[in-house]
Amino acid sequence: MAESGYQEKTEAPTQRRLRKAREDGQVARSAEVPAAAVVVGGLLLLLLSGPWLIKLWMSHFASAFMFDSKVIAMPSLLPVLFANHVFNIFILVSPVVIVLMILAVAASGLTGGYFFSLSAVMPKGSKLNPIEGLKRIFGVRALVELGKALLKFILVASVLWFLLYANLGNLIGMGMMSLEPALASMSSLIMQSALIVALALIVVAVIDAPLQKHQFIKKMRMTRQEVKDELKDMEGRPEVKAQIRRRQREMANARMMGRIKEADVVIINPQHFAVALKYEPGSDSAPVLIAKGADFMAMRIREEAKRFGIQIFEAPPLSRALYYSTDIDDMVPEKLFRAVAEVIAYVFAIEAQKPGSEVLMRPDPQIPPDMQFDTSGRVAGFT
Repeated sequence: MAESGYQEKTEAPTQRRLRKAREDGQVARSAEVPAAAVVVGGLLLLLLSGPWLIKLWMSHFASAFMFDSKVIAMPSLLPVLFANHVFNIFILVSPVVIVLMILAVAASGLTGGYFFSLSAVMPKGSKLNPIEGLKRIFGVRALVELGKALLKFILVASVLWFLLYANLGNLIGMGMMSLEPALASMSSLIMQSALIVALALIVVAVIDAPLQKHQFIKKMRMTRQEVKDELKDMEGRPEVKAQIRRRQREMANARMMGRIKEADVVIINPQHFAVALKYEPGSDSAPVLIAKGADFMAMRIREEAKRFGIQIFEAPPLSRALYYSTDIDDMVPEKLFRAVAEVIAYVFAIEAQKPGSEVLMRPDPQIPPDMQFDTSGRVAGFT
């Protein structure tokens, strides 16, 4: 199949794709979560402050039908009186409305998070396309939403029918009660029914929230070619390349520092360079350079060597020669065999020396002229 042909979206969306979708206002959203939160919050609010609110509402409602002689004599005052009653009712209702709005906003962000995107409200040509509109109306997602709405309706209707059937005797008995006991019994039954319906909505929300996340991730899936193209685009950006190189250096340095405990000797130039060598006695292979560093990294190598009790040998020309001529995990160059052998033999002799023995003569390793580097990495005698 050609690379440009149809490819199935089998790859999980990358963080960049999810971030771009979020900037465009596309996130996993469940309409059932805020609906359940508003219903449950409203019921709890009525349970806590319902009697007080209802008493105030009834008081204002009753006062709206009382007119003094001044209003009767001047009917032109009725609009002002009516506006005053509407304002008072608005003041009484506004706390409930504000609490429900806060619950709706807070619950709407539980699935997709909280953010504001202008892209989501900007007009788009695709939204005016009648063909795309028909796809949205008759598409698979629309059928899924229709199925969810029907299931929710069936669930709530079943709960209400069960409550009605279970309390049918009480409902019939209310007709033989006086007004106040009947109202009290009816309000208790209504509140009980509302709580059970709210629990049913919570069940719907708990099921719908992960379903919406799953559908959103499925919608955001990418083809393998899209993933490759995105990686190429990301790696082509200078800041990403710099970040990758920095991370690679950090990982390489961490691995290198972890190997210093394996070294037999660390050869240093006290001010600038440090190299760690490892040698297997009895083997035919030359010593291997397992760590090297300049300036700050050299200081860290020296500190690690002291921590693990590794011998430190000061030889500035040899340390510079090894630093500039040998890579990590490479064997020492043949031109430096003799100098390195003298140092390692001296270190092994010190470690094997018994207390009270005579002081060993410290070697002065000689470096070939073409391996004598200055601190800038230039061979001595050349510019």
